[in-house]
Amino acid sequence: MISLSYIRTVTKEILSPRNKYDAEYYNQSTSMTEKYGTYYKIIGALIDLFIVNFSGYIAYLLVHWPVTTLDRTNVNMIHILLINLIWFNVTQLTRLYQDMFAKDAIPTIKQSLSSLLLFTVSIILILFLTTGFGVSSKLIAYMMLIFAPSFLMAKIIFLLLRRSRRASLINYTDIVIVGAGPVGVELHNIFENRPFLGYRVVGFFDDKPHLRGDGIPVLGNVSDCIAYVKKFNIKEVYCALPDRAINKINRLMREADQEMVRFKLVPDVKDYFKKNVNVKMLAHFPIISPRAEPLESKSNQLFKRVFDVAFSLFVIGFVMSWLVPLIALLIKLESKGPIFFKQLRSGKDNEPFYCLKFRSMRVNQDSDKTQATKNDSRITRLGAFMRKTSIDELPQFFNVLMGDMSVVGPRPHMLQHTHEYSAIIDQFMVRHLVLPGITGWAQVSGHRGETKEEGTMEARVEADIWYLENWSMFLDLKIAFLTVWQVFAGHKNAY
Repeated sequence: MISLSYIRTVTKEILSPRNKYDAEYYNQSTSMTEKYGTYYKIIGALIDLFIVNFSGYIAYLLVHWPVTTLDRTNVNMIHILLINLIWFNVTQLTRLYQDMFAKDAIPTIKQSLSSLLLFTVSIILILFLTTGFGVSSKLIAYMMLIFAPSFLMAKIIFLLLRRSRRASLINYTDIVIVGAGPVGVELHNIFENRPFLGYRVVGFFDDKPHLRGDGIPVLGNVSDCIAYVKKFNIKEVYCALPDRAINKINRLMREADQEMVRFKLVPDVKDYFKKNVNVKMLAHFPIISPRAEPLESKSNQLFKRVFDVAFSLFVIGFVMSWLVPLIALLIKLESKGPIFFKQLRSGKDNEPFYCLKFRSMRVNQDSDKTQATKNDSRITRLGAFMRKTSIDELPQFFNVLMGDMSVVGPRPHMLQHTHEYSAIIDQFMVRHLVLPGITGWAQVSGHRGETKEEGTMEARVEADIWYLENWSMFLDLKIAFLTVWQVFAGHKNAY
């Protein structure tokens, strides 16, 4: 049986912050306050803990059925407390219960899946690495099989119930904006159009009197701001003044600090960046990147690589092991030439690599420079079927194993097409910042096949860059599912 001293050691290790930054992180307030937020967090945590324990109870009944008495040699309170403790701390790490009404559905589901994964890994590690744990692996397996779908179903029900009451559950924070110019007005519109952020703009402060006649709710001059927020107990000021008003900004910042009012500076960078940007601090300098790239993170790269290798091994072992001999025979029977077709294509960082495919055309001299078209005479009958069902792309799973490609990513182009399109399409080369994929967001969004129509390639590039900026494992799984769906449902541009 597991000892109490071991439980104390594990508990202390899990609950203690790793360093001062971890402690500060959990003490920071979030950007959005919720009505009775603490109560909802407690209720949410208790519901999930109930599901964990109920799943364990059902699993116990299944393993030891028929149950006459509770056999304490198989499970006891120490085991139950440890499992509950692990779940509680996992949800703290994934921040599952923070901003319950501000988070959109996809982040909520992502955090739920992350919690499930960490919980499962933690239980498995304790089960196999701790001697004398005393709980059977069969019971744990049954518990997880019951808990995982029950927990996810509860989260889906929560999201559905939240939709109608989301706005009423938010405790709005009143703010004022200093500077009623284009930046201030745009900031006001953002808060108005996104009420779930939890902010309500009371009005503006600006030294330009004529703005009051333009329908903008100007409450007074800049010098009146701090007195106003102090009088009406407003705790946050957003400053959208231009850089040339640096003296006003500094004075306003000092006055806000004296009155314990949170001061937020909004720099005007919209002329440089037309969308969301990624900001990092280097000492006291903000470094602004034109886009966020989740796959710059080593941990995300690792997760994606593990997924690629596991998915590729599954396809190669359970599909290609029997399909390759069959396809090879059919290709040889229909036309002369090799079974596989390899072509130099543009990879990550524009490095060329040999992309593998089943040969779907008769051997010709134009394969490296002429894109396949509808009713292309070079395509064999078998080739038309393979291209329609994407079977010709299956050998690229070997490219994935070799590290030249990913399961999901921008489709690689012929070297000549990369050279041509990069000269006429802005940001075309951005898509080469990540590994090319067997399938991608552009393909499942309908941007597939020939690109002779105006705007077709531009739309594909836009979709590829969106994927690069919004990558997540959930998105990869969604694209993989949609790809399989389209294989069976068919795609009008697949030829």
